Amino acid sequence: MIRASEIVNRDLLQALDSAIKNGELPPNRVSDAAIERPQNTHHGDFASSLPLKLAKEMKISPMAIGEILSRHIPEQGIIGESQVASPGFVNLKLDSKWLLSQIHQIRDLKNSFGNLDVGVKKKIQIEYVSANPTGRLHIAHARGAVIGSALAKLLKAVGHTVEEEYYLNDAGNQIDKFNKSLLARYKQIAGLDIDLPEDSYPGEDIIDVAKSVWDEEGDRYLRLDEDEAEESIGTKGIPKMIDGIKEDLESLRIKFDEWFSETSLYTQGEFETCMQLLNDKGFTTGRDGATWLESTKLGEDKDNVLIRTSGTPTYFASDIAYHYNKFDQRNFTEVIDVWGADHQGQIGRLRSALDALGIDSKKLKIIVVQMVRFKKGETSEKLSKRKGNVIPLIDLVNEIGADACRFLFLSRSNESQLEFDLDLAKKQSSENPVYYVQYGHARICSILRLAKERDIEFSDGDVSILGDPTELSLINKMLELPDVIETSVENLEAHHLPYYSMELATAFHTFYQNCRVVSSKKSDLPTTKARLLLVDATRLVLGRCLDLMSMTAPDEM
Repeated sequence: MIRASEIVNRDLLQALDSAIKNGELPPNRVSDAAIERPQNTHHGDFASSLPLKLAKEMKISPMAIGEILSRHIPEQGIIGESQVASPGFVNLKLDSKWLLSQIHQIRDLKNSFGNLDVGVKKKIQIEYVSANPTGRLHIAHARGAVIGSALAKLLKAVGHTVEEEYYLNDAGNQIDKFNKSLLARYKQIAGLDIDLPEDSYPGEDIIDVAKSVWDEEGDRYLRLDEDEAEESIGTKGIPKMIDGIKEDLESLRIKFDEWFSETSLYTQGEFETCMQLLNDKGFTTGRDGATWLESTKLGEDKDNVLIRTSGTPTYFASDIAYHYNKFDQRNFTEVIDVWGADHQGQIGRLRSALDALGIDSKKLKIIVVQMVRFKKGETSEKLSKRKGNVIPLIDLVNEIGADACRFLFLSRSNESQLEFDLDLAKKQSSENPVYYVQYGHARICSILRLAKERDIEFSDGDVSILGDPTELSLINKMLELPDVIETSVENLEAHHLPYYSMELATAFHTFYQNCRVVSSKKSDLPTTKARLLLVDATRLVLGRCLDLMSMTAPDEM
């Protein structure tokens, strides 16, 4: 696929090579022309800081280098105009004829427009959400879920093989607490007057599971002793809660390829193998009746417990074994974990543990997602399952829709805290970015329907007759999508998609306000056909953006 940024970079490097061969500049080896898209489009479509990059080594002023480069820009390239600006930038404007020709390329590529070939294809696993199966998902889980699924789509768009995984923490203390909570609710449903255990899970979802168990099993668990009843009812209840979690995720259009059980690490011996390997490599020690990872040998500021004095493994030990499984047993070339901010302190010690196992920890990428505050009216608060003030994810989706959820959860960098404004999400106006973007697509479809109603066949339109500044700006904005995808993948940042889709929708709305598309005048037919081609190309690109965010592209609103 032709990318404007790549061609501009190539043409500037050709200009440099030409100037060197002509003796106007001294020899220099540069592989990157340092181009970027300026924030102010009045400066051009691209800007290069190459003169500033070369000035010190060449001992020539940046402005002089810029003037020389401008004279040597290939005449047959895609750069139409160049201008040197202080202190040494070369501002570049794309040739309008070339820009107009890209309308056909976009329409030919259809839904594959924006896909890139990054060269080396990787086998990537991305693990996200992985909330304990002790309750249904709530709004705080949704942000990591949406970011993870969007990144998976972006990684696939550049050719990687991607597996999406949910890690089930179905072992440990939290499961014991769940079992106790579930049994207590079950007994209450049976009519027994009992209090909930201290520190139990208070959610309504556990009551729902308890009712389902009662409906299916009757008083079966009342006839068992307490310990057996807790374990047995948990075996029945956990799968039901997992089914509920799957339902929550499907409401956000998320479906995992793999649901990996923590328990399987123990039943299949992988945990023991991993711990033995750490021991064989000399990184474990016994202390105070517990087994420790000597993390200080690996550059950490303290050692970490692997096996408690009770003989039970720590969450950290399980996590090491789980990641050992990812790299050693399943041979992923890169692993991406999407974690909540409360786990940030665990990153260093996990990386050092992988290094101890002989696994390159650079292959593990960890994305930390900051917390969400839920805003309704003037009130805003942090959500907590233990406080019992959580808002079920599926309730939120039912109220405002999956599209609004996905767009707004993606709308800020994962490193920034997010305030989710419910009132804004429900507004049917341009204030709501979700509505604004989708309305752009619906308006395009309305224009194309009008053309069809009037029997206007536009596939033979001549786009070379176009030239309004808003038309060229719209094409230019469409051509940014491959770069947006590349930036998103390189930095593992999905928030560039909603930002870009807003900018694209704005470019379209501006064009629509300035240029009449479907005219009833016969003399305007050539322009109508050409603009319909432009509008149809915009439909494809805007639809592609929405698809990458797993959002719908409405035909009407």
